Amino acid sequence: MMKLALLTTLLAGASAFAPAPVAKTTTSLNGAFDNEIGAASPELGCWDPLGYVTDGNQERFDHLRGVELKHGRIAMLATWGYATTWSGARFPGCEDFPAGHETIFKIGYENLIPVALTAGLLELTWKQKQGSFPGDFSATKFPVGFGPYARTEQDMIDLRTRELNNGRAAQMGILGMMVHEQLDGKPFIFFDKFEIYAPHA
Repeated sequence: MMKLALLTTLLAGASAFAPAPVAKTTTSLNGAFDNEIGAASPELGCWDPLGYVTDGNQERFDHLRGVELKHGRIAMLATWGYATTWSGARFPGCEDFPAGHETIFKIGYENLIPVALTAGLLELTWKQKQGSFPGDFSATKFPVGFGPYARTEQDMIDLRTRELNNGRAAQMGILGMMVHEQLDGKPFIFFDKFEIYAPHA
């Protein structure tokens, strides 16, 4: 009897240190879109500290996701172009243009016209496919998409997740390069010996 009482006491004392069950609540960090592609983690879910989509508005979420994808795609191209031109690569006739941010002030309006026309053409040509996920421009005749790499639904999810995360990284990357170039003229903080391209006099 004494042993049973002692065992009961020990179990009761141990239960005081057992973790209490925590209910999963819906907050600005954990809401209707926790299972969407690009969620930060299973614990954090859809990271939305400002509460843009906590009301579960699917149309608003799709719009913001499309904007995020477009900015990410542009940033990936910008990051690639920034590093490429810094290394000295130039289109014919552009050999005298400097690298980095300074190019914006020296490229001239006449050279910005083709860039603007190309951007406008892409905006008018690539259209969102109705009923599909944000950023799916496969409704156009111009071949876009993941092509033969998306053989299964899981492949598509994996590729979409990679594109979204790479776009997020590129947005931070191009911003960081531009800021560091303005601070000390060295946008690539891990490559101090990577000298800027300078046109031949």
